[in-house]
Amino acid sequence: MKLNRRHFLKTAGLSAAGILTSQLPLSSAEAVPKKPAAGPSVMGLVVPKMDTVRVGFIGVGQRGSGHVKHFCHLDGVEIKAICDTDPQVLDESIQFVTTQGLPKPAQYTGSEQAYKDLLNRDDIDIVIISTPWEWHAPMAINTMESGKHAFVEVPLALTVDECWQIVDTAERTQKNCMMMENVNYGRDELMVLNMVRQGLFGELLHGEAAYIHELRWQMKEIDSKTGSWRTYWHTKRNGNLYPTHGLGPVSQYMNINRGDRFDYLTSMSSPALGRGLYAKREFPADHERNQLDYINGDINTSLIKTVKGRTIMVQHDTTTPRPYSRHNLIQGTNGVFAGFPNRIAIEQAGSDSYHKWDMDMAKWYAKYDHPLWLQMGQEAERNGGHGGMDFLMLWRMVYCLRNSEPLDQDVYDGTAWSVVNILSQESVNNRSNSVNFPDFTRGAWKTGKPLGIIGT
Repeated sequence: MKLNRRHFLKTAGLSAAGILTSQLPLSSAEAVPKKPAAGPSVMGLVVPKMDTVRVGFIGVGQRGSGHVKHFCHLDGVEIKAICDTDPQVLDESIQFVTTQGLPKPAQYTGSEQAYKDLLNRDDIDIVIISTPWEWHAPMAINTMESGKHAFVEVPLALTVDECWQIVDTAERTQKNCMMMENVNYGRDELMVLNMVRQGLFGELLHGEAAYIHELRWQMKEIDSKTGSWRTYWHTKRNGNLYPTHGLGPVSQYMNINRGDRFDYLTSMSSPALGRGLYAKREFPADHERNQLDYINGDINTSLIKTVKGRTIMVQHDTTTPRPYSRHNLIQGTNGVFAGFPNRIAIEQAGSDSYHKWDMDMAKWYAKYDHPLWLQMGQEAERNGGHGGMDFLMLWRMVYCLRNSEPLDQDVYDGTAWSVVNILSQESVNNRSNSVNFPDFTRGAWKTGKPLGIIGT
């Protein structure tokens, strides 16, 4: 979704100001007191069965356009309306829908507030939000207040207060607000979830998650596409800007918010050097990219402690030259799985084979491939989207809505995973002092049912 850069700089600066300048000795959990519930908990929320899921899209740039294409290949859906401030990408998505032999969706554009006209429609059940980060929270809140379910790209929110507002709105309206963490639907992540649920690793102790993805090239996207706005976040914050891709799966392995929860976090960042050096190498000296003050450390490492005493290391690095990784490590009393590349070591009676990694994954897939992947994996891979995980996520969302089942990710998951962005920054700014996590479930995590093996 194309937005005015000046507007972004203004709003991004304001949204970060309260965190960057406060330097409060209080933890974020203490700074934002526990609020009385605005309504019943939406943990395990079940909504009336939808025979047809009627969809509206806000933002159809690089990410949202992919969602439109996938929805064209899902049964039981109708694409009713699409909104984007960029007429070109809007037209491209409209044309794609019609070339699939589907009815032409209504279109909304012309201003940054045009999405509200889409929300005023009474023939839409769910809204897919794929816009620059600072719009996620307000659009999700507006969506739920309009009587629709919100499905939002990552991250869900950018401040602790936004997280609480989203939770309050979901509880008050009794609407779903799912942050669409697609990685939870990857084949490997689903397999590991199955392994964990079958007790292969014993009692869980530690996990490692990351978003290590060299994205300096996005700095060359000046007037449009992701780099035209994402680059500026490296000048606004110093912490883990994008924690959820690695953290989401590890959280589900550990039953976070379903018997355990994040307790506190400590974080530190390396020097911020790489983007400045890249700008000097790739842009003229007087180019705007060389006038920016890049403050976000090239590598951020955070440690999370859960109430049950488990530990999770979370890393962020979109700057240094290195191979892609999300780590995807889970360690238990009986063994360990690690990703990138996939490898496993399990203690077996009478054997010390766990001293060496087993990298022959074929037999592990044969035994532990997730039932959902066994049923839908070929179709997911055929439709694409990060190896099929995007399509499978959207398919599963629609399946749950059409069958009146709880979603696999709820508003409490989205806020808990996203708030690492804010808390890591607060810790970094205070000499890596520990920062408490707000309990967005208001205690419901103690009785929340574990996410089982996702069925169909």
